[in-house]
Amino acid sequence: MRFDPTLAAVRFGSGLSPIIGRPANADAILAEVDDAFAFAIPGYSDADPSIRDYQQASMTRTKARGTDQAEQTEQAFREVRQAANRVYDQALRSSLARHVGADVGFKPRLSAFFADHFTVKSRGGPQRHLVTPFVEDAVTPHLNGYFSAMLRAVITHPMMLIYLQQFQSVGPTSPFGKRRNRGINENLARELLELHTLGVDGVYAQADVRELAELLTGLTYNGRRGFYYDDRFAEPGAETVLGITYDAADGLDNILRAIDDLAVHPQTARHIAGKIAAEFVADTPDVGLVDAMTAAFVTTDGFLPSVYAAMLDHPASWHVDLQKIKSPQRFITSAMRALGVTGDGVDQASGRNTRALFVTPLRVMGQPWERPNGPDGWPEDSTDWISPQGMAGRISWAMTAPRILVRTRLPDPRDFVQTALGSLAGQDVVFAASAAEVRDEGVGVVLASPAFQRS
Repeated sequence: MRFDPTLAAVRFGSGLSPIIGRPANADAILAEVDDAFAFAIPGYSDADPSIRDYQQASMTRTKARGTDQAEQTEQAFREVRQAANRVYDQALRSSLARHVGADVGFKPRLSAFFADHFTVKSRGGPQRHLVTPFVEDAVTPHLNGYFSAMLRAVITHPMMLIYLQQFQSVGPTSPFGKRRNRGINENLARELLELHTLGVDGVYAQADVRELAELLTGLTYNGRRGFYYDDRFAEPGAETVLGITYDAADGLDNILRAIDDLAVHPQTARHIAGKIAAEFVADTPDVGLVDAMTAAFVTTDGFLPSVYAAMLDHPASWHVDLQKIKSPQRFITSAMRALGVTGDGVDQASGRNTRALFVTPLRVMGQPWERPNGPDGWPEDSTDWISPQGMAGRISWAMTAPRILVRTRLPDPRDFVQTALGSLAGQDVVFAASAAEVRDEGVGVVLASPAFQRS
């Protein structure tokens, strides 16, 4: 292993910065995982308005149409919707600010990775502002702990139950199922096996999906209570998943045992280790690297810091050949970091700049905030980010955003190329920066260069 501070900042962090030092060693990267995040984001229970508030305002408005109360209820609904939009915008700013202002950026990178691994997407206005609070509840507290604890928190969170429609899943022979003629929804069971734990090539069959779906009945939520277990919805009897039998009579405890068993399954270990390695090191990571990370997962029952440490300790993680393409979010945050923008500056951006600098560009580049195509999240192959529209969006942002973000004079491009890329700058980008006739153009050339797009 040959630790390289510049490579460490680019590959495992949020990028180089003129105002934040580079990590001195692997321990400095790992230490960040135990630090509390700056830029607070409310959890699901603290986000205002709640789903219940939003739905209540909407129903009240609908009932009042054509009456003397119509205008008043319409205004009340607009205020609730505007409040939700403010929560949504602030969550975006605070999330980006965590990357920009971090000592290294490893922890916010991990948070973004696991948020994508456990993708949740809002199903409408009442939940649109609650995806980041879901991450704050279910992912962030467990980045320095056991994968099983994170998995439990994710699977039982209201936003996951809403997104995968688990709250509509009812045991056909449960009291409620027989009375209402309701049945099983397999969405959560399938994604739990296929995406969250074993992987698409895991050793499970459709029978396992069905049995797990029956076991998961009873997991539900409502706007007043949040998540809870309701045995009236639970399919009676025992269910067998991957050869292990769980008795539904044990209720929620039985479901949690099944989740824990899946969390420490050897195929889960390899699936998670491989995805982390692909996120940070290479789209097709070194087999020895994945082996080492998998072994760390297995021997510690999924203690995630041991997996991170195995990655940072492996020589394959320090090959300087940069092949991965930054996602649009990583491109924007690393660019702001290179420009010396502070986390406070991002967190306190105006609504107008939030839309102009973040919301619209991310959509144009192909990664609209919290809107992946499906439960499998964003593309795992980083080359999928290369498209004519996406690259045009990056170039446009590189040429126009710096002068808005940097309130003083932009840096000399000849200096900026070293600030942004350090020893990773090739002669082509150094020459292009030095040849620029104006600072805006030179800074934009550096940010739009192939060297800056890679990590």
